[in-house]
Amino acid sequence: MTEDTAVVNGTDHRPVLVVDFGAQYAQLIARRVREARCYSEIVPHTITAAEVAAKQPVAIILSGGPSSVYAEGAPSLDKGILELGIPTLGICYGFQTMATQLGGEVARTGHREYGSTAVTLTDASSTLLEDQPTSQTVWMSHGDSVSKAPEGCTILASTADTPVAAFADEERKLYGVQWHPEVLHSEHGQELLESFLHRSAGLPGDWTPGEVIEEQVERIRQQIGPDAKVLCALSGGVDSAVAAALVHRAVGDRLTCVFVDHGLLRKGEREQVEEDYVKAIGVRLVTVDAREQFLGELAGVTDPEMKRKIIGREFIRVFEQAETQLVAESQEDGGDGIRFLVQGTLYPDVVESGGGSGTANIKSHHNVGGLPEDLKFELVEPLRTLFKDEVRAVGRELGVPEVIVARQPFPGPGLGIRIIGEVTQERLDLLREADAIVREELTAAGLDESIWQCPVVLLADVRSVGVQGDGRTYGHPIVLRPVSSEDAMTADWTRLPYDVTARISNRITNEVDGINRVVLDVTSKPPGTIEWE
Repeated sequence: MTEDTAVVNGTDHRPVLVVDFGAQYAQLIARRVREARCYSEIVPHTITAAEVAAKQPVAIILSGGPSSVYAEGAPSLDKGILELGIPTLGICYGFQTMATQLGGEVARTGHREYGSTAVTLTDASSTLLEDQPTSQTVWMSHGDSVSKAPEGCTILASTADTPVAAFADEERKLYGVQWHPEVLHSEHGQELLESFLHRSAGLPGDWTPGEVIEEQVERIRQQIGPDAKVLCALSGGVDSAVAAALVHRAVGDRLTCVFVDHGLLRKGEREQVEEDYVKAIGVRLVTVDAREQFLGELAGVTDPEMKRKIIGREFIRVFEQAETQLVAESQEDGGDGIRFLVQGTLYPDVVESGGGSGTANIKSHHNVGGLPEDLKFELVEPLRTLFKDEVRAVGRELGVPEVIVARQPFPGPGLGIRIIGEVTQERLDLLREADAIVREELTAAGLDESIWQCPVVLLADVRSVGVQGDGRTYGHPIVLRPVSSEDAMTADWTRLPYDVTARISNRITNEVDGINRVVLDVTSKPPGTIEWE
């Protein structure tokens, strides 16, 4: 591995590049590749052959997409990418664009295949489909079809309406399938992806939590050096906790964690961080009470993007203040200033914040798009290439307490982005109590492991008429947003048992003054995001 590759990819592993043609499943493909213990990275379809070569990938996967290859302005692929000699797999739209690039034909057949579809393997000699059953059910989503395979390609599968459902050119290591092997509805889909990665591309599959730890500890030491001191923004969530544990393993007592009580925390969070995490890891922790500072800056602000940017900015300002104090203490002991700041930034944070060319900015995460331009710290982000489930695995390997590793995700901006409207102390108090009730009831019902996350949202700028104690009320609605997900890139709403939902509603409306209505958000992601703001 060359030093240049490590700099480009942020890891010592050469990547499997997932070329995104606008598919809702591009992130899912990247995760499936990692489940096969291979490092993956998502890149836009506008990437050039020269840019691909510079990343030194070991394999390429072309994602699906919503367009027709015939449509005006449809996403295209630099043909030179297929001439680099890199094993490549095309999926759905990627399969069709590969076919046209290689001289095959794609036709508008008038037959659409959506959802579960029976496919028949007509040639099992390829490494791609070796040892798979001849008949299987797969997940399709297409209107156009490959009507003629490119010269030199062997047709591997067909369906009732698609004569060329898969092909392979073993000599050039080029493969394609019309179906979506990355979704769970495709039988043997993960087997197909692993066959491509391990058999066709010959990858060893050595992307493991232990390997990640060893690699990142070494990279952290190289970045920070032998003497420098480090600050870590510790929120109490799994991301910052695992990032801190990684850096602590790399630099030991040169790390100081700063926990900011910004007034946007949930009930009991400060106590949990100060007791559970510090006791298990043994790291030095400084707690800063910045509640007045954050609430003052958020006064009158209702725009969600502005909230995130303000919170991100004020986090940095608090760390700068903490650094000034710690530097003064350090200089009394003959030490130098602190120029490194650790953050628990994840790969989905980067993707959703518009990280990389061609990526839409869904929302600015406070630790990515919300950072101030005059940031004086050099960031240390050892989790920047990881998905949430990978972070949990690394955390367990490092010995981070299960109560933190298994904790449901909670956003850095906290309750500030779960209040629709201006953030005030009164509204925070309402939401904090409602949130505590929801967490208590979900835990009591044994649902913590089956729910990825359950944001509780206060519609502060909305009031509804109600009746309590034979009198009229005019209170706020609370929204429950229980979701199931693997990596937060896609999600579905969780079907809570009716009796649990009823208990939550009854308790909130009876115990939290000012709340007279509880509603359930049943939107998947996409089209909705998990958080409301």
